[in-house]
Amino acid sequence: MKPDQSLRTDDCTELVNEYASMVYKLAFAQTRNRQDADDIFQEVFLRYVRKRPAFESKEHEKAWFIRVTINCCKNLWGSAFRRRTQSLTCDLLSETGQPEQILEEYLIRLPRNYLAVIHLHYYEGLPVAEIGKIVKKSDAAVRMCLVRARKMIKEWMEGDGVHV
Repeated sequence: MKPDQSLRTDDCTELVNEYASMVYKLAFAQTRNRQDADDIFQEVFLRYVRKRPAFESKEHEKAWFIRVTINCCKNLWGSAFRRRTQSLTCDLLSETGQPEQILEEYLIRLPRNYLAVIHLHYYEGLPVAEIGKIVKKSDAAVRMCLVRARKMIKEWMEGDGVHV
């Protein structure tokens, strides 16, 4: 490794501090459990250390972390082990019945492609155009995912007698 290619600990610490919350929340939203989110969190930052990508801007850097997080989640769900197991998170949330978890209970029912778009839009505050670039969909497709996801949640809530 050339001296100018070395990655300083300070740089890594700054980067982790800046993107840790976003990466973890997105991983948790996709995997729906802490252990998998922890694994993905570690994998994302490990990939950064290994590849040391050069970014054109802060937006490019943020998009890279989001894209890698989503890809790691897809890899996890594509594994043979994952296809044969089921998460207990949904059951645990239902049993607790805490008011602050009501929306989360409905969010975890969404298909993964809708969940990613909802998370990026509402929790990360990204505009439709940027989400489209990240998830590799047109702006119209992203807007449609948002509309369909909101409609699903509303119907589920109304079906359960929850005021919307």
